Amino acid sequence: FFFFFYISLCLETMSHRKFEAPRHGNLGFLPKKRTKHHAGRIRSFPRDSDPSAAPHLTAFRGYKAGMTHVVRGVDRPGALMHKREVVDAVSVLETPPMIVVGVVGYVETPRGLRTLTTVFAEHLSDEFKRRCYQNWYKSKRKAYTKYAKKYEDGAKDIESQLERIAKFCTVVRVIAHTQVKKLNLRLKKAHIMEIQVNGGDAKAKVDFAKSLFEKEVTIDSVFTKDEQVDVLGVTKGHGYEGVTTRWGVTRLPRKTHRGLRKVACIGSWHPARVSTTVPRAGQNGYFHRTELNKKVYRIGKKGDKASCQTEADLTEKSITPMGGFVKYGEINEDWIMLKGAVVGVKKRPLILRKSLMKHSSRKHLETIDIKFIDTSSKLGHGRFQTAEEKAKFLGPLASKQK
Repeated sequence: FFFFFYISLCLETMSHRKFEAPRHGNLGFLPKKRTKHHAGRIRSFPRDSDPSAAPHLTAFRGYKAGMTHVVRGVDRPGALMHKREVVDAVSVLETPPMIVVGVVGYVETPRGLRTLTTVFAEHLSDEFKRRCYQNWYKSKRKAYTKYAKKYEDGAKDIESQLERIAKFCTVVRVIAHTQVKKLNLRLKKAHIMEIQVNGGDAKAKVDFAKSLFEKEVTIDSVFTKDEQVDVLGVTKGHGYEGVTTRWGVTRLPRKTHRGLRKVACIGSWHPARVSTTVPRAGQNGYFHRTELNKKVYRIGKKGDKASCQTEADLTEKSITPMGGFVKYGEINEDWIMLKGAVVGVKKRPLILRKSLMKHSSRKHLETIDIKFIDTSSKLGHGRFQTAEEKAKFLGPLASKQK
């Protein structure tokens, strides 16, 4: 009996080197190379499992403006923080309305989805057409001019294509583009993306998509406050970096010859090759990443001067902090506030997608009650929330009296 007890005790306490000293870095993200999808790419849309629901869009595009912080009350009965106030870091994305310019139908095959047909709207903006050209200035700008003639004589060809989509297709997606001219990004080419339509049958999806042709779609028609969203985009690039920064391997002892931020042994003599699992120096950052479950704290509308007003803070102020968002500027369009950080540098185009999962945890279902949104300057130690508050504190300035 004691022998078996001793053996079982040994088995419980025995470990392994892979548990005591696990490898540095995750091999699931290989190859660590610069992405080809600079504006983000949706690899999978939420499952379209409820035909009884009304047709709706499942994604949207925004541009990262910057970060600030909010004070909110916690509503989680039974938790230690219930009815207390916490400070949360939040990211702000500017989300001008998108314009729907087309619809694509996909049929399911044993090898995945196959495009059946694509239908475009009659009038397409220059922003959209610019994306079709390498050099807009030298081009003849004839894109889609022949296609627009299909709308003459009752648009019979267009209607027949839409009927084909409704008859044969199981997946329907709209083609939409952003309005970059509304942002101060020095961009003229719109970012184009496909957005899947979920809910209803194929006919309802096609009718919904057609009803949106050439119309603006706003962020609040896709997402709501307190919803969980996924953020897809490209991380901040750091160029070619060494193995310690890139993989987080341990530095060698101080006296090491020829440097210490290295991997001491990059493999055995045989096999006489360096394995792909060995950490090496190379590209770090500018990778495509998908982050799940970012909570929507607030959605602001264009022209709302009191978009950051709360019940506890009645100051009339908009989301743009004093002096503007650093390396971005002012927000003059619709915007969305998400909990925590999002990938990428300022001005980076990001994709917001409806969550892929059904949420049941209290944290995900909690209603957010914001008490205060900080709009002080992000350039230094901001003391003032608004220009009026600063002027009131400083009094009459000599520079303004001239």
